[in-house]
Amino acid sequence: MLPLLAQAEIPDIAWLPLVPHMVMAGAAVLLLTIVSLAGGRLPKWFASAWTTAAGLGVMATAIPVWIRVWRRGPHSTIADSIGVDGFSVFIIVLLAATVILTALIADGFLRREGVDGPAFYVLLMFSAAGGMTMAVADNLIVLFLGLEILSLAVYVLVAMHLRRAESQEAGIKYFVLGAFASAFLLYGIALVYGATGSLNLYAIAGMVDDDLSDNGLLLAGMAMLLVGLGFKVAAVPFHAWTPDVYQGAPSPVVSYMAAGVKAAGFAALLRVFVGGFGGLAGDWQPVVFGLAVASLAVGSMLAIVQTDVKRILAYSSISHAGFILVGVQAATDDGVSSVLFYLAAYAAMAIGSFAVITVVSGPGDEGAGIDGLRGLAARRPLLAAAFTVLLLSQAGIPFTAGFWAKFEVISAAVDARSFWLAVIAMLAAVVAAFLYLRIVVAMFLDAPDAGAPRLRIPRSPALAIAIVVLFTLAFGVYPEPLLNLADDALFNLWLTPR
Repeated sequence: MLPLLAQAEIPDIAWLPLVPHMVMAGAAVLLLTIVSLAGGRLPKWFASAWTTAAGLGVMATAIPVWIRVWRRGPHSTIADSIGVDGFSVFIIVLLAATVILTALIADGFLRREGVDGPAFYVLLMFSAAGGMTMAVADNLIVLFLGLEILSLAVYVLVAMHLRRAESQEAGIKYFVLGAFASAFLLYGIALVYGATGSLNLYAIAGMVDDDLSDNGLLLAGMAMLLVGLGFKVAAVPFHAWTPDVYQGAPSPVVSYMAAGVKAAGFAALLRVFVGGFGGLAGDWQPVVFGLAVASLAVGSMLAIVQTDVKRILAYSSISHAGFILVGVQAATDDGVSSVLFYLAAYAAMAIGSFAVITVVSGPGDEGAGIDGLRGLAARRPLLAAAFTVLLLSQAGIPFTAGFWAKFEVISAAVDARSFWLAVIAMLAAVVAAFLYLRIVVAMFLDAPDAGAPRLRIPRSPALAIAIVVLFTLAFGVYPEPLLNLADDALFNLWLTPR
């Protein structure tokens, strides 16, 4: 036994790139331990402040990782299973930002609803740690483990409002359909391994050539991987869970799902298909083309007939997934860069929008219909103005970050000569603008209900809304810093041997 252990090859481990992951997961474990020992002696704000500090810690520890990438170039660690590159650092910082903003939104909501606060924050951090693992995965098994860590925590978050039957129903739907999606993903990984003999994405990218272009086993594996990841990003036809889950889940959870879970899903999609299967882009681009068109059409058209704002934003999320898929379909550096910019812009828009819904909807999220927003400008003019900015950004109105996000993905499609997809995306943007303006009209032109209660806006959600509105306007007027950051995130990604 000892000689065998002596001969075992121990992989080299670069600890610095793993520090952000350890901070996020370690903070979750420590919070759970502290709450278990201290019990009710902790102040109510402690868990939220702890989670915010953990997110800031992840951002701080990501800076030296970014510097290391620029000095050394992209590389791998732990037997080439973890990628260290600008792309992964960008997604890690984005996920940390979503955790911070979600924690700010959730503080007042959890107190209002009487939901167990510490458990929410522990699950939120564990889920983000899984998303960070997906972003750095250079190995398909590591990718699957990250996906399961992210997903299992979110299943519980969706169903944790025990006094709302809709929340538990949403959790069951998400869990059952998510299990099917995970099965597709795992079976796809098995087929890819059978076709290539490797689970490492960089090794697979080196083997993907003309000899494998007609390999049916590999193509079947790619298709199943696309099904599994398509479920996570809510792309049509894998979107059926989205409206019901968004409507039933607690609003702060939906804000994290729309921003963080979607970012992690697209990070995995880019790393697998553009990175690992980039040599077979001609095989998967037509499929992604179809997913993008279907998502744009279904998301834009069905959102118009909804009356619940959370369902409207759910279908809007599907439409935005279609726009992001436009950038993925380009399969170019410009396409990937546009996706990163879009993910950052959409995270701000989605979190801010659901923060407003959290404040307006009242106890039990019962006031999430459009009727609950009527006359909001008369009751809370600043809140209505902030929501208007976020909605106009989602519509792609100039001088907002959403405009540049749509412009970048459509430009990438045009550069890749996907002209029809660019035209369809522009038409979908026009159709989607109607539903956002419908909400704006209700807030500013309709009279408030006579019995509408006075809105109380807690400080934490107000701070989160202010941050995302400033982000949306700042990068709408001057998008170059974020665009350059997205371009820098692709520094030699997938091109330099590791």
